[in-house]
Amino acid sequence: MILPTATYRLQLRCGIDFDAAAAYLPHLADLKISHLYLSPIFTATQGSTHGYDVTDPGEIDPALGGRDGYERLSRAAQAAGIGLILDLVPNHTAFTLENPWLTDVLKTGRDSAFAPHFDIHWDEGPVILPWLEQPFEALLEQGRVSRDGDMLRIGDLALPLRPDVSSEDPAVLHDHQHWRAVHWARERDGVTHRRFFNVTGLIGMRVEDPQVFADMHALVFDLVAAGHVQGLRLDHIDGLADPEAYLADLRRAVPDTPIWVEKILTGDEVLRDWPVEGTTGYEAATVIAQVLSDGAGAARLRTAWVDQTGGPDTFHDALIAAKGIVIRRDLAAELRRLITLARSAFAEISTLDPGDEALREAIIALLTEFPRYRTYFSRRPAAPEDLALMEAVADRAAAGLRSRDITDALTRMITAPDTAAETAFQIRFQQVTGALLAKSHEDTAGFRWTPYLAACEVGADPDRPAISPPDATTWAAAQSGHGLILTSSHDTKRSEDARMRLVAWTRRPDDALALIARAQALPQASDLPVNVIWYLVQAALAIWNAPDADPDPDLNERLAEHATKALREADEITAWTHPDEAAEGRAHAFLTALIENFRADPPAEVARLIALGETLALAQVALKFLLPGIPDIYRGCETVHLALTDPDNRRPVDLNALSEAPSARGLAGRKARLVRRMLDLRAQHPQIFADGTFALEADGTDTLVATRSTPAGDLHVRLRLDPGPATGDVVTFDLPAASMEGAAP
Repeated sequence: MILPTATYRLQLRCGIDFDAAAAYLPHLADLKISHLYLSPIFTATQGSTHGYDVTDPGEIDPALGGRDGYERLSRAAQAAGIGLILDLVPNHTAFTLENPWLTDVLKTGRDSAFAPHFDIHWDEGPVILPWLEQPFEALLEQGRVSRDGDMLRIGDLALPLRPDVSSEDPAVLHDHQHWRAVHWARERDGVTHRRFFNVTGLIGMRVEDPQVFADMHALVFDLVAAGHVQGLRLDHIDGLADPEAYLADLRRAVPDTPIWVEKILTGDEVLRDWPVEGTTGYEAATVIAQVLSDGAGAARLRTAWVDQTGGPDTFHDALIAAKGIVIRRDLAAELRRLITLARSAFAEISTLDPGDEALREAIIALLTEFPRYRTYFSRRPAAPEDLALMEAVADRAAAGLRSRDITDALTRMITAPDTAAETAFQIRFQQVTGALLAKSHEDTAGFRWTPYLAACEVGADPDRPAISPPDATTWAAAQSGHGLILTSSHDTKRSEDARMRLVAWTRRPDDALALIARAQALPQASDLPVNVIWYLVQAALAIWNAPDADPDPDLNERLAEHATKALREADEITAWTHPDEAAEGRAHAFLTALIENFRADPPAEVARLIALGETLALAQVALKFLLPGIPDIYRGCETVHLALTDPDNRRPVDLNALSEAPSARGLAGRKARLVRRMLDLRAQHPQIFADGTFALEADGTDTLVATRSTPAGDLHVRLRLDPGPATGDVVTFDLPAASMEGAAP
């Protein structure tokens, strides 16, 4: 097996197809990147901007160039000495008529050869299609439902009819289908398929079935066998019924291909002993941000935020509140399904006969108290870690209930099911815990609890915003060295350089609080909740124009678009399903005023925070390349990249500017030169980075020393954490003469 030395993540679509990707190869070869890491290449919904809404896993998307275009890219990459890593989506496909497997199921129902492929709740009746702009009956009364050959036209939709129903009466036709078309509002609690989180437009796949596994991966295995794939990245591994069994099957199919999993590790959780090289690296991004943050400054900001907002003292409190809302609102369909499965399981137990409300109460308590993405109970012997975790969860859940009989029974079903019905509950419970944590943590509480946004990242713990250098050393010692290390991705809430400006927020709390006070003095601030003001000030700081850059003409639009998303995710003053345009307009007006204020009288605090953020951004680069693992660069991040969450972090980048970045002024050039220096060192001295142990220690209050040690000598890298003069070296190297001879200057 050949492992990468460094990877480069490229987002396909939105102007980047296979030929455009091939144009990056000379730049990547010049950087000494070993592998190009592509977002999903399979046919997705028309106009998809990301590719995770796959419609046909057996086809390479013609919109990207199809099979011919991909093979051209593969040949060009091989000629450049660069491997290709593919992003696979085993958990779900698109819930749309563009999905040919799904369309066949809608026509022929459970008799379809593809019916076992989808996680559809057939015991609940026809497949619910929440696609109508009005209820079916209203459209029927308006005369907007009619038969058109083998299709039933309902409003603007044309849905496939089962071939054995000949009636011309549209109501009769609708009642005799394998599906039911309903108003879109029914998706909240009425769908009959397993979704990806709360995204009704994505339907779960049953890859635990051998035939489904084979069909979902046939093209991938063909590409691997043909030499067109040199690595695999697996999206949302925790959504599967049995991740460990799936990975074992995958490893048997591609024994010599490196595999990384998108697995979010929380708290002290470690990656299971799975047949993979490691994770995609979110935990590394967390560790880097934590060790560069100042714990005392973060605590001071939290205290000020709580005093001003009256909000919860801890992020955990905000998370518990968010979970209660999300499970009842966004994931109401998943809760209903769990109640249905639990009811079936209890039907076989004579000693307990709970009603639906008792089941609801107990299931919500267990889900709310669950602290991780999931456990991994299956037919195999249970891991002691999972048993201890579920016991603790059950104790906390029962503490708020009148009786623990139901929670204990449900916990026993999760840990050691006795029947098929109990196993069905076990599987679904473990799939829902991850969806609940992701929606509650990353997409709700993370936009509500706003004293320090750099800690509100994927997989991070805002209640532990900072760690010591010895903590980072301990974490590094536990790493295999084969996992990816990212600092930005298509899913991070803020790009790496934007995040470091917010890390600076903790190291200069006086400046942070002064900016908040200045923003609160604006007349437009009186119309906004205080936690929203804190959020928007940090968002503006994160992508504010660099001192040596021209003003960003899109800044107002970018911040307004991001504010809309952030406020709807927070789900306090507006929401995705029921947007409050007036509330959103007040946030936009505040941002406009804030930008005008900052431009008219540039705050010295902003300049100091940006200067410190630039210093920390360079320290972050050094740590990324020094930690055990494989550095992964998100496209554009080899130079300065200031972005908020998607779609802002997926804006086009200029390839020519990336190639010319080392000669650029300011942070853009300094970062580009440092990235090249680190890649040169890794390429010229692979043993130091493959075998050398990592240690990090403080040298005073404003300097860290990172060391990679080998018997042949030590590499010491000093990281200055104060801004200093603009021309000063933030990162300096001490190269052992014997082992580092010939190192890059």
